[in-house]
Amino acid sequence: MENQSYEVKMNGSGIHEKNALIGAVKSIVCLAKQKSCRQRWNIRPSEMSINTLNPIRAIVDGMKLTPNPEKPMIALSIGDPTVFGNLPTDDKVLQAMKDAIDSQKYNGYAPSVGYQKSREVVANFYSCPEAPLEAEDVLLTSGCSQAIDLAITVLCNPGDNILVPCPGFSLYKTLAVSLGIQVKLYNLLPEKSWEIDLQHMESLIDDRTTCLIVNNPSNPCGSVYSKEHLQNILSGEPCSFTPLATCVLYLHDQVFPGCTYQSTASLASDVPILACGGLAKRWLVPGWRLGWILIHDKNQIFGKEIRQGLVKLSQRILGACTIVQGAIESILNNTPQEFYHRTIRFLESNSEICFSELSTVPGLTPVMPSGAMYLMVGIEMEHFPEFQNDVQFTERLVTEQSVFCLPATAFEYPNYFRIVVTVPEEMMVEACTRIREFCQCHYRTCSRDSNELDQ
Repeated sequence: MENQSYEVKMNGSGIHEKNALIGAVKSIVCLAKQKSCRQRWNIRPSEMSINTLNPIRAIVDGMKLTPNPEKPMIALSIGDPTVFGNLPTDDKVLQAMKDAIDSQKYNGYAPSVGYQKSREVVANFYSCPEAPLEAEDVLLTSGCSQAIDLAITVLCNPGDNILVPCPGFSLYKTLAVSLGIQVKLYNLLPEKSWEIDLQHMESLIDDRTTCLIVNNPSNPCGSVYSKEHLQNILSGEPCSFTPLATCVLYLHDQVFPGCTYQSTASLASDVPILACGGLAKRWLVPGWRLGWILIHDKNQIFGKEIRQGLVKLSQRILGACTIVQGAIESILNNTPQEFYHRTIRFLESNSEICFSELSTVPGLTPVMPSGAMYLMVGIEMEHFPEFQNDVQFTERLVTEQSVFCLPATAFEYPNYFRIVVTVPEEMMVEACTRIREFCQCHYRTCSRDSNELDQ
């Protein structure tokens, strides 16, 4: 280090020297205080982050999943239809994206609610005489998840409550609880193909109930509601409850042949509806993250405030992917019907295979779906005394048979598990064979059953 000389000019009284000394002492004190402050820092996460919990992740992350090394893993738990590569989207959909990229028209920011032209396309695609839509009735979002987020957030304040199906998609609770909104679970009836228990739903409604969520077709149940059941939900019949002023739907239009998908909005005469959907499942591109909210409000019950609220909330982020917005017109208008039919036929076939195979397995009660890509299976836990619950059952199924089904405790519906039916057919058959072997190994006859046989 080079030697450096410093000159301190002093007057006869030594004031400059004294002031310099005081300044140095103050600097040392300040540094000490800063160091002390740093040591005392206590940075806390926000209440919203603390209250945010994904039930599926909480349960799966806590499971001990060690597959049998002698058997290849078959994951029936993943709700992503692209995982196994057997369900590609249509070539027309891919070409639409390529054309949008090559045009270089969609590289910039779009309005937070989406391009006007793209909103018009979605409105025209879903509009019907009973429930007409215009561009102003459509908000484009970053996937259906953001659509659900906006719908709940615009309708509810902290301390309000919403009615959510049980079993139901866990995201509703994740979003609501993080915002200080109470979630009330209304029962679905497996013996009635997962119809809503309207009497139970009625018992949950109070003066702070702001929103009813109806999931049709259902995740995780695969149920599709009849026109009559939807009318009962909207009218409050056969119970006596007053229909709620708001209704949020999550739809993906995948219905098996023989069943009819009935738009709830087309049946609603006075109930305002926010219908949430997206490209993910029907077009088999969940990673493209384009969803939408359709505002059905024939009697202007929402008024301007709810619409303006949705616009303001959409401005928290800069909306859906612009390239997908640029491709949406071609995707909706040019995707061949055969693509939809082929996808539905595959999902129905796999569902029938799974239902048929597991229906004959002692201790299991599958419920045949009518749409979507999910099937729920009940576990008669009294016949499997080794396991306390569905989590332990599915955990051991992985350990012994390398088959992973999602325990329905993740949907707050214990003693069931959910199967995603998008795997290749040969894997579905193999998975059902392994589930059968597992149940045969662990099934035990109850003492009650033995007594009945003796009689």
